[in-house]
Amino acid sequence: MTLIKSISGIRGTIGGKAGDALTPTDIVKFTTAFGIWVMAQTGKKKIVVGRDARISGEMVRNLVVGTLQGIGIDVVDVGLSTTPTVEIAVPLENAGGGIIITASHNPKQWNALKLLNHNGEFINDEDGKKVLEIAEDTDITFAEVDDLGKVRQDETYMQKHIDQILALPLVDVEAIKNADFKVAIDCVNSSGGIFVPALLKALGVKTIFELYCKPDGDFPHNPEPLPENLTALAKEVTAKNADLGIAVDPDVDRLCFVCEDGNVFGEEYTLVAVADYILKNKKGNTVSNLSSTRALRDVTEKAGGEYHASAVGEVNVVNLMKAKNAVIGGEGNGGVIYPELHYGRDALVGIALFLTHLAKFGGTISKLRASYPSYFISKNKITLTPEMDIDNLLLKVEEKYKAQPHSTIDGLKIEFDKQWVHLRRSNTEPIIRIYSEASSETAAESLANKIIADIKEILKSQK
Repeated sequence: MTLIKSISGIRGTIGGKAGDALTPTDIVKFTTAFGIWVMAQTGKKKIVVGRDARISGEMVRNLVVGTLQGIGIDVVDVGLSTTPTVEIAVPLENAGGGIIITASHNPKQWNALKLLNHNGEFINDEDGKKVLEIAEDTDITFAEVDDLGKVRQDETYMQKHIDQILALPLVDVEAIKNADFKVAIDCVNSSGGIFVPALLKALGVKTIFELYCKPDGDFPHNPEPLPENLTALAKEVTAKNADLGIAVDPDVDRLCFVCEDGNVFGEEYTLVAVADYILKNKKGNTVSNLSSTRALRDVTEKAGGEYHASAVGEVNVVNLMKAKNAVIGGEGNGGVIYPELHYGRDALVGIALFLTHLAKFGGTISKLRASYPSYFISKNKITLTPEMDIDNLLLKVEEKYKAQPHSTIDGLKIEFDKQWVHLRRSNTEPIIRIYSEASSETAAESLANKIIADIKEILKSQK
């Protein structure tokens, strides 16, 4: 059983003992803390709540809504929803914050409370720490009977979200309609099964082959949209002669594609392709995190913009996007953040922009993929002993490569011409994660192995 209290929310496995998992006791405790923080921060007594289709979702929703009522907060319950839809709903409702009940790409035994501020954006580090502090306060006074919060069900937000996407100047419904795409989709039996078909129909897509679109939370495979989990979608694309396949995660903030030949487009290239389209129409800067592909930088610089890299984490990407006035940004996990709509990863707007791009490109999706610089990312890790001073170890590696361009805003990233390696320490285990990228899989692995050998050499010299 696991319970992870992080700055952006509370995540854990369902069942077990309080404090060791996401139990009803923990849900009430952290919902109370967040509600109190919202009222203190904004003076508002209104919070938007939505959930994905996880099996535990209804149980968690009941506890969250009841707890917010119990501290005198009115709830706008948008029901089965997506993370980006709740993010859009918060400012439209003039609410003090939002709670999304989803464990994103984690397996079915997990759930989480994702916490949003009054702008509908993830709370930052400082605010997250304050919520965790309040959660440990046992001297909390709940509302009297006449002051209990009220609940309003509102299921109009799917349409509101879709309408906002259709209204974007760079979403060309006519071009998508004329392209007459045949699209296969895998929505992993979560809320994407409602939202993605509705969006595609609104965009004029007539032929949709639906895989796993029953929103009952019974995930048919690992819900993270990685190549190894998309074999059924790839088969569906080729069997039905579809133009492309679309996969989303359970809360619809990550997006990836399958080409017409059954090969994956690559989740790292979702953002690259969307950014390419945006930059063709609007000059500007881009942002992704340090562990995302260099291809975004290449595409940005080719278009005359500046690329900037943030620390890992959506809130860090968003903060840097605002600071650099980026026209597009996101993460290499298939997360597209388009500020003209809102500052949050949004698979739905990603689908609309990508299909417009593909329609205007006029070729197959595999040809579009071939038009981008090709890079491969290798992911490794090295396990150390608990007493090891990992920060000092990273300093030694930094010293060794001080002549190379490098960044220490999040672990250590070292650049070698068009290759890079990024070392990040785990917050929960004595592990250094090692991400490396190069123009081939072999070269990326070789770079990772070189750095692992350096770390082992440093450790040997310390004995």
